[in-house]
Amino acid sequence: MSTPATTAERPAPAPRRHIEHDLLVAALPHPIFVIGEDGRVVYANPAAEAFASASQAMLKRQAAADIFGFGSPLTSLAEQVRRTEATVNEYGVEVAMPRVEGVKLVDVYAGPLTDQPGLMLLMLQQRSMALMIERQLTHRAAARSVSGMAAVLAHEIKNPLSGIRGAAQLLEAAVGDQDRALTQLICTETDRIRDLVDRMEVFGDERPLAKEPVNIHDVLDHVRRLAEAGFARGVKFVEDYDPSLPAVAGNRDKLVQAFLNLVKNATEAIDDAGEPGRIVLQTAFRPGVRLSVPGTGMRVSLPLAISVTDNGSGIPARIRPHLFDPFVTTKRNGSGLGLALVAKIIGDHGGIIECESEPRDTEFRVLLPMQHAATGGERRS
Repeated sequence: MSTPATTAERPAPAPRRHIEHDLLVAALPHPIFVIGEDGRVVYANPAAEAFASASQAMLKRQAAADIFGFGSPLTSLAEQVRRTEATVNEYGVEVAMPRVEGVKLVDVYAGPLTDQPGLMLLMLQQRSMALMIERQLTHRAAARSVSGMAAVLAHEIKNPLSGIRGAAQLLEAAVGDQDRALTQLICTETDRIRDLVDRMEVFGDERPLAKEPVNIHDVLDHVRRLAEAGFARGVKFVEDYDPSLPAVAGNRDKLVQAFLNLVKNATEAIDDAGEPGRIVLQTAFRPGVRLSVPGTGMRVSLPLAISVTDNGSGIPARIRPHLFDPFVTTKRNGSGLGLALVAKIIGDHGGIIECESEPRDTEFRVLLPMQHAATGGERRS
């Protein structure tokens, strides 16, 4: 029978401060790589594993140049730090890794570890969230420009259109059958222009929304039923809801309009792909970015995430940066106003919308603030 190990034989426990540091680095959402003198990775936190699509054990068997690729700017920055022993910050660096599909845009911090000679830290911050905010501000500016245009169109175009249509109807009774087709064409085209102006007038409505607590799951269920009864027959809907999601402070009719538009776009993308359709409606409670609510001095978090994902043909890369701008569309007969209107509605609710797309996997993600009590609210920052 073995005797218990003496105090001197037992391994010393790790210092509490060291354990806390390890837990902190592992919990950080930003990829962190520690690179040794030989250029090999000696540590990678979980975010780095996800970024490189490889486990820490696999990363430790490779040199940084093999992970990031030949000629990668990250490798160049690492060499610069090793040579100068000075910290480097670079913004908007495009990274394309051999084992990871696509190009990622990151901000980079690289510097030596002063208490560990020979080791260098490389920390990356993906710019998707920052770009989300920048694009959302662009979406709102575009919606405001359309608002002014809509007001001009309503006044300067709709009234003359009524006169043109009335004159065509009077002529129709006085001309022969051969010319009657021309007068009918005039009526048809004036009606089409009037409908377009009517759609744009929505952008000119700057009245504050009448908000109340809205169950977003009721909104999504209503949208699904409308879609299944009409344009989305035959499409499989998958619901992945967080039942604990709190209420949204919003206008139910406007939210139905926004999400119905997103589901309709998803259905049309599936039709273009020519495959069995699947649309996933998902909700989740996640810590969101802090954003100023339009028209107020308050800053709120956006923890309510609602996404509409389809397995359609995807959105071309050249269109994505301008997807929510007016008159931008990939449809042959589209007006390009649907997603601009969605962006306006979500912006009026104090939220943001973003899209990530690749073939067979396109996700429109909406982040909204939650309903607060009348006496509550967020502190000003």
